[in-house]
Amino acid sequence: MIKLTKYYKRMKIRKIKVAVLAVIVSIFFIPGYIKIESTGDNMFTVILNGEAVGEVNDRKTAEECLKQARKIMAGDGEELVLIDSNMELEGREVFWGHIDDKETVTGRMVQVLQKNVKQTLHRSYTVKINEYTVNLSSKDEVLELLHSSIDKYDTENAYDVELVLDPTRELNVLTTNILSKEEKEAEEEEQEVFASVGIYAALDEMFDAVEPAKEKEFSDYELGLVSLEFGDEIEVVESYLAEEELTSLEDAIQEVTKDQEKNQIYEVVSGDSLSKIALENDLTIEKLVEMNESIENENSMIRVGDEIIVTVPEPELSVERRETLYYEEDYEAEVIYVDNDDWYTTDMKTLQEPSAGHRKVVAEVSYRDRAETGREILKEEVTYEAVPKIVERGTKIPPTYIKPISGGRLTSNFGRRSRPTKGASTYHKGIDWATPVGTAVMASSAGTVAKAGWGSGYGYVVYINHADGRQTRYGHLSKVLVSPGQTVSQGQKIALSGNTGVSTGPHVHFEILINGSQVNPLKYLN
Repeated sequence: MIKLTKYYKRMKIRKIKVAVLAVIVSIFFIPGYIKIESTGDNMFTVILNGEAVGEVNDRKTAEECLKQARKIMAGDGEELVLIDSNMELEGREVFWGHIDDKETVTGRMVQVLQKNVKQTLHRSYTVKINEYTVNLSSKDEVLELLHSSIDKYDTENAYDVELVLDPTRELNVLTTNILSKEEKEAEEEEQEVFASVGIYAALDEMFDAVEPAKEKEFSDYELGLVSLEFGDEIEVVESYLAEEELTSLEDAIQEVTKDQEKNQIYEVVSGDSLSKIALENDLTIEKLVEMNESIENENSMIRVGDEIIVTVPEPELSVERRETLYYEEDYEAEVIYVDNDDWYTTDMKTLQEPSAGHRKVVAEVSYRDRAETGREILKEEVTYEAVPKIVERGTKIPPTYIKPISGGRLTSNFGRRSRPTKGASTYHKGIDWATPVGTAVMASSAGTVAKAGWGSGYGYVVYINHADGRQTRYGHLSKVLVSPGQTVSQGQKIALSGNTGVSTGPHVHFEILINGSQVNPLKYLN
């Protein structure tokens, strides 16, 4: 009995040993546990942005999980998500240990990345119009923005805006193209229809050549919009931008279509004055002078052909268009001039008064925004002819007038004044320059001396008659150097200044007479 008991004890111990060995052996075949080998680090703790997210058996697995987590964060949209991600692995060698599956590690990584999203960049479109730029969220918004500029002219919605690649640029830059819907349909038809060749092409040309030319009637013209195009350079590029960098479509339309003050060059034409140019461009004369360094003040002279800076209201994106219009109008015939070589250019005489005519017109008119830039008359029918104005005009250049002395100080202007001394006039018929006795006095213009000598209140005086019928007078002289009947040239010395006659001090008195009456000399001096 004792022997039997010992036997059973040995059998029980053996079974326990076999069971333990079986458990140990099975460990090597259970998923999720690593083999017991001495091969260096074989288990790694993955740390993402300072947080442990799981255990893996190699770096490659960790990198695959991070790649998948980033893909999940990016989603299926077109946004570009910027995330701070710093992954570290802490390795160690173990005989056995538990590792996490990829799905678990990836899920934990997504949770960490969601807390570390730095910025979401939206796929956007940057529109550049000359120097102006605006960022929009989609291509549809870009097209709506561009359409907003042409819709006020394309009232029948006959034109479409397209974005096409700019062939002149190396990078992918889009530009615009405006086509009427009829043109688009014609292009599509051309791709489907075969061109005539051989004998058929020759017959087409022959029939085109013999078709008689027929003058169009007014009713034959199709009135309305002929063409539309943008008047400014447009570039569109794709970009990824933050939400705060995008402009709403409504604000963008407001910015692009509202009028801005833009500087332009205006060329002076006949009949212009500074006040007229300022008025026509909604400017004050002070503002016009301020904008142009070449203009000293509001009284500055301007000449035909001068270029002046003016401001013109224009939107950021201008639209150029052509329209065919029918209208009836009164019109003036061009003035007919008859030249007279014996007259000066200042002399004119109207030989025939004008009378307006009336006509019917079909014209193609070009515009930039609201401003007309050109007009071509396609058909004209005169109801009754205009009578032209006929003007006889002189061709000779009239004489010029210069200041009769060098230097001097202007002491008395033309017109009413207080009597400076007993015997002097209260209405000054010339101008006075104070100057020392003996200053050279010169002929203001070429002519013939009419009087030279004593002239009562004038003291010593010289009168000169000029070819244009005017007369100049020089008074209060100390010495006369010419005599009556003598011909003098412009700038020739004719006398010396003095203080003779009714005078309050050394000076030169100067007059210009037209048709026997004194005028303000300052208006006629060059």
